[in-house]
Amino acid sequence: MSSLKMLPLLLLLHMQLSKAFLPPSQHKEEKNMKIVQNYLEKFYQLPKNRRQPTTENSDSVMVEKLKVMQRFFRLNVTGKPNEETLEMMQKPRCGVPDSKGFMLTPGSPKWEHNNLTYRIINNPQQLSKADVEAAIKKAFQVWSDASPLGFTVSEGKADIDIAFVQRVHGDNSPFDGPNGILAHAFQPGQGIGGDVHFDIEETWTSTSENYNLFLVAAHEIGHSLGLSHSSDPGALMYPNYAFSEPSTYLLPQDDINGIQAIYGPSDNPIQPTGPSAPTACDPRLTFDAITTFRGEILFFKDKYFWRRHPQLRRVDLNFISLFWPSLPSGIQAAYEDFERDLVFLFKGNKYWALNGYDIQQGYPKDISNYGFPSNVQAIDAAVSYRTKTYFFVNNQFWRYDNRRQSMEPGYPQSIASTFQGIKSRIDAVFQKNNFFFFFSGSRYYAFDLNGHRITRVGRSIQWLNCR
Repeated sequence: MSSLKMLPLLLLLHMQLSKAFLPPSQHKEEKNMKIVQNYLEKFYQLPKNRRQPTTENSDSVMVEKLKVMQRFFRLNVTGKPNEETLEMMQKPRCGVPDSKGFMLTPGSPKWEHNNLTYRIINNPQQLSKADVEAAIKKAFQVWSDASPLGFTVSEGKADIDIAFVQRVHGDNSPFDGPNGILAHAFQPGQGIGGDVHFDIEETWTSTSENYNLFLVAAHEIGHSLGLSHSSDPGALMYPNYAFSEPSTYLLPQDDINGIQAIYGPSDNPIQPTGPSAPTACDPRLTFDAITTFRGEILFFKDKYFWRRHPQLRRVDLNFISLFWPSLPSGIQAAYEDFERDLVFLFKGNKYWALNGYDIQQGYPKDISNYGFPSNVQAIDAAVSYRTKTYFFVNNQFWRYDNRRQSMEPGYPQSIASTFQGIKSRIDAVFQKNNFFFFFSGSRYYAFDLNGHRITRVGRSIQWLNCR
């Protein structure tokens, strides 16, 4: 081969080698940019011809789309692909693009008749036909209970076809394999209108493991009926997957408002009401548990928690199950063990250990492991300070030696005698800068551990940036 013919080949080889040996930071930056571009193209209408931005205008379009996405998920609106934004982009979710609030699909499409039919085309291999039918039936019932709609199974042609498919499947919305886009659905209409597609490569279950079919189906059916995504993290129509117990599931109020905006009230004499996400600045708000978490502070309430970011002074509301799918709701106590980089969470007589977003193996365990007597069946609050952990139960507290891993003798003691001025039962507590911050009802008390006195009393919601 002549040297002239070799030249393009050598140039190509040089380019490939240069790319292969990019510094790790540049590799990571390129990977992150690809994640951002793909996400914004799929869910926020970033034009695909801007995949390789070459002009200042192209960059500004991406920045604006990124800001729209950050507003939707109630993130800090920077227009930059920071860590929390990338974290949100990589969560399992629905394949339908996002809007905001509880929203109707653009153009407000709806079914012109209230008695709709559906058929299940096929099943995933992990679930029996009976399990799939039961999950889908229950998913439709969630919406029929809140509206005048009725749903029946059809053996032949139906309004809504339900199928488990993979990758490219003929609707211009290919799936991406496990743990990305879980499913998608089409707005009401003829042909493919109203149809629901599940990614057959996901692991579908009827439990909290992997992806619960009932929960995903109920979400997608919302799209089939004309609802778009909601930015309320407590809503069924929130785009990201989060587990809730199917046996006790109630359609949230945001979704009830949405479906009734399209089809009117339910035919039931008593109109259904559903749970709403807790409101950060409700003056009556109380917390179930609070803990520090690698510099952040987590405030638990029912099946939610707020994350307070120390530098940004920003607070986000999230489902507990969005980060820890196997944890229960209603966490009652929590503390951070700084030496071991673990967070311990308590509910009833069980507790869990977290290392970041990973639940440690072998949990939950029984609180008797700490050395509590058998009459202690739940913890009100817990906090770790230096090498000791304090457990609060009713009007008493225990002190546990973290290093010896044993309860100290001489306990329990009276809370009021050691923490003078704390007279009420404690809901939650955390430690910061040699202070214990006790929360009781809608108030908090800052207790100086050096001066052994309360130095400040305030409203609990101040910690969620409320005035």
